[in-house]
Amino acid sequence: MSARGMFSVVGTAVGGLIGWSDEPAPAADPADVRELFLRFGVRVGPEEADLAAVVARFQEHAGLAPDGVAGPETVHALVRYADQMSGLRGLAA
Repeated sequence: MSARGMFSVVGTAVGGLIGWSDEPAPAADPADVRELFLRFGVRVGPEEADLAAVVARFQEHAGLAPDGVAGPETVHALVRYADQMSGLRGLAA
């Protein structure tokens, strides 16, 4: 992931932690969200609907409202799960 992409994801995740104003929170860049799913070994199809479907399934799994939009809370959960997966992979080494 590029540095710019990481800042986009981190910014969106931090927004999920601190909350946004009354304005709707921005969704994360779709390419960055796809890359986060790749950390789990989940390949997402090229269409926007493919990504929305995978995001909605992840949201259901994580106990979030399954709207299919990778907003701050969803990205925060994705990053948290990706970090946990990285730690588990380290145990096998």
